[in-house]
Amino acid sequence: MSYENVEYEVVDRIAVLRLNRAPVNALSLDFVNEIIAALRQAGEDDGVRTVVIASALDATFCAGLDLSVVKGVDGEGMRGFLERLYFELNDVQYRLGKPSIAAVEGAARAGGMTVAVSCNMIIAGESATFGYPEINVGLIPALHFVHLPRMAGRHRAFEYLFTGDDFDAEVARDLGIVNHVVPDGQVMDRAMELARKLADKSPVVMKLGRDAYMRANDTDYRRDIENVAETMRNIVATEDSAEGLAAFMEKRPPKWQELD
Repeated sequence: MSYENVEYEVVDRIAVLRLNRAPVNALSLDFVNEIIAALRQAGEDDGVRTVVIASALDATFCAGLDLSVVKGVDGEGMRGFLERLYFELNDVQYRLGKPSIAAVEGAARAGGMTVAVSCNMIIAGESATFGYPEINVGLIPALHFVHLPRMAGRHRAFEYLFTGDDFDAEVARDLGIVNHVVPDGQVMDRAMELARKLADKSPVVMKLGRDAYMRANDTDYRRDIENVAETMRNIVATEDSAEGLAAFMEKRPPKWQELD
């Protein structure tokens, strides 16, 4: 099966998915659907033991949502997109039955963080940067309200989720998001080395063990995501959300509403 924006190949029992939607791998609904379909293809292929998600672009892993997805979209329209990005992506990774690794070079932002943290492990280059900039454009990084506090603690997570500040790969490792930071240009080599090590394990034991691991660490996760996704849908319907997106597109400071 071929995809428009995902390069898919199997090497040494490893399915390699390279995101390729220039210029910055911005996530449209069709793009998210392709990522999900490619993961499902890897999961159904008994010849695949491990999955690696990387970028085919030089300077960006994934910059987040294509803003045309949310600009002018109502809550119901946003619901359909979030069901794919938050729930379907999580579900296909949950049921993958084999380990997945994100190989991050360049920038991972917003929805790009969602793609990365859906994987079991993350390898990052020294120059990789991360961030949740949604708050700056009148949105929230909803899924990460659930994920990041579990990794970094509530106080540290709050800072990055509500300031929108970027952070580097070493900080990402310190926060518990990234497993390994390696020199630039060696990210895929390290990811493939780790993928081969995992591919050498018993596929039966790996599937049963990973399934048990996912169940054991999924306590209330989906329900909590549903709660914050509902808030995201409500936010999209506000004037400030529309203003934040318009200001970003027009390269000007936003004019926020005052609380009643």
